[in-house]
Amino acid sequence: MPPPVSRRTVLAGAGAAAAAVSVGGPAAAAGRPARPKPTIVLVHGAFADASGWSRVIERLTRDGHSVIAPPNPLRGVHADSAYLAAFLDSLPGPLVLVGHSYGGVLITNAAYGNERVRALVYVAAFAPDTGETVPDLQTKFPGTRLTEAALDFRHHPHGVEGYVKRTAFREVFAGDLSRSEADLLWATQRPGDTATLSEMSGEPAWKTVPSYYLVAREDNLIPAAAQRFMAERAGAHTVEVRASHVAMISEPRITAALIGKAAR
Repeated sequence: MPPPVSRRTVLAGAGAAAAAVSVGGPAAAAGRPARPKPTIVLVHGAFADASGWSRVIERLTRDGHSVIAPPNPLRGVHADSAYLAAFLDSLPGPLVLVGHSYGGVLITNAAYGNERVRALVYVAAFAPDTGETVPDLQTKFPGTRLTEAALDFRHHPHGVEGYVKRTAFREVFAGDLSRSEADLLWATQRPGDTATLSEMSGEPAWKTVPSYYLVAREDNLIPAAAQRFMAERAGAHTVEVRASHVAMISEPRITAALIGKAAR
């Protein structure tokens, strides 16, 4: 199925998440069996874990969606994408994949060739094309504050991991959260292996799968201009919100509404 024509809707405030989940519809009214609801798979990025989706999960499950948020190994583009692809194979029925930040790289690759994937949703996420790397997109437009100076590097038996420093975390990652909440996210962050930065992405699923994109206008990790570029290139239905990089935490209603739209 070709991706939909790109269009941008600018939303702000709590009233923006107005898309309620409809259980019925024309098929139900006509007595025809409704299409099975897809399972929504939420994929976190680096410097985070699956708990970042908690507020979104609450809203989606309340609306009757089946949701799961698997761990992201954060070992490298190819290994992580293969892990996610195998995880998807363990789930029944149709799927909607949602990626935040680096998680967008994984849904782009893991969904390729999987006919059960109905939609891709990018939440302030990377949506690479063939041969692109995370740094290619992060620095394509000015504005990122995730520089080498903002990172602590720690060696492990198989390489080097990067952590966002506590002094930089809130500014880079979560500027619209309270200091205490940002400190909690810093303390529980999952590091990304630096090998990820040099690994090129494969053939993107967004070329054949309908895509949706939530642009975080106050993102200091992936500049909003880069997000708009990726969304337009993917032909994504695009929503903009005044939020930091963790839009799913600071604006869960808007995030859940876009995911719900993709799931319908």
